Amino acid sequence: MTTTIRGYHHGDLRRTLLDAAAEAIGESGPAALSLRDLARRAGVSHAAPAHHFGDKAGLLTALAVEGFDLLAQALDRAGGDLLEAGVAYVRFAVRHRAYFEVMFSPGLYRADDPAAVAARTRAGAALRGGVAALPAPPAEPERDALAAWSIVHGFATLWLAGAIPPGTDPDPEVAARAVIRRLFQT
Repeated sequence: MTTTIRGYHHGDLRRTLLDAAAEAIGESGPAALSLRDLARRAGVSHAAPAHHFGDKAGLLTALAVEGFDLLAQALDRAGGDLLEAGVAYVRFAVRHRAYFEVMFSPGLYRADDPAAVAARTRAGAALRGGVAALPAPPAEPERDALAAWSIVHGFATLWLAGAIPPGTDPDPEVAARAVIRRLFQT
């Protein structure tokens, strides 16, 4: 459902624009997003998005920052349990696809923006926390964290692309849990 606000003066225009951007990206992907369409969706002048974000890269930077913060919160709620953090990662990707697509397309936004770097670092630390909390601490925690991230990110990406083999459980969390458990098998 498209959110339309009549008139320029309303509550939180920045929030309205970010929500409209996530909706538009969910429909057509991040490459198709335009500030003019975003203004139309939000019911504001075509200059309003530029006023708040400067340009499309600025808008997508704000969306990526918000996405990484949301991902870090989701991973933190897993409480240091690596399996649950992995499932939370996949759940985030499925529920917040627009954010996920922008976050992992650094050519679309200003990846070197200090807020983006900080948010990405928080999300990475939350995922690494699950590896550090394993009963037998890993000998190479950074390499093991990369392996864990690769598995959950790869699974999420394959799921979103519809490339998971037939016969896989239709619930992404159940299917992800089965794949992530393989991390714990020797």
